[in-house]
Amino acid sequence: MRTTLALDDELLAEAQELTGLTEKSALVREALKALIQREAARRLALLGGTEPDLELPPRRRAAIA
Repeated sequence: MRTTLALDDELLAEAQELTGLTEKSALVREALKALIQREAARRLALLGGTEPDLELPPRRRAAIA
């Protein structure tokens, strides 16, 4: 899909320098992947997750010499 974007030249140059990607399409694609990954992780963390009936597994203890 073709889309026209207005990008900040300095931001684009910094991203190209940091990633080594020179093709703008590849750079935008990687940026979108990173954004999706970050937001998915944030949403997962917000779920919190508790299991009050969960039995904790035994922990291994180091041998004391």
